[in-house]
Amino acid sequence: MKRLTSLCIAVCFSATLLAGGAHAQSDATDDSLKAAGERMRQTSQQLQKDIQERLEKLRQERASLQARQSREREDEAARARQQAEQDRAALAAVKESKKREALAAAQEQARKEAAARAAEAERLRQAELKEKIEQEAALERAQRESLEAYKAGAKERTLGSDTQFGVDL
Repeated sequence: MKRLTSLCIAVCFSATLLAGGAHAQSDATDDSLKAAGERMRQTSQQLQKDIQERLEKLRQERASLQARQSREREDEAARARQQAEQDRAALAAVKESKKREALAAAQEQARKEAAARAAEAERLRQAELKEKIEQEAALERAQRESLEAYKAGAKERTLGSDTQFGVDL
């Protein structure tokens, strides 16, 4: 841009000198004025061509920059999506792991409770069985004692000694 400004100043200065020189010199010919005008026109065309080339180059650089930035944004978005997917997968794995651990803990707790209930039921069955055995043993003892008492009483009793019937023989 600085080069372009310098070139414009040079062209304007040249045109001023030529115009001033043409008035100062009365012997300047029409051909020299035409040649100076042609040089100015060519210089002007060259300046416009240089400006257009520079403008085109800047447009290409801007388009290239925009394309690069767009690719960078897309790449960053892809990395963000990939990271988010990895995070979701890790979170799901952690949740699944916690769920499995909670399930295992619940199953272990249920197993312990079932074992405790089974042990309690077995203890109650054993206690009930022991009570039944003790009742049977007590009944058998009572029966034996009753039989022994009956046998002992039968020896002492004689026919007619039983006052129960009121008959004494």
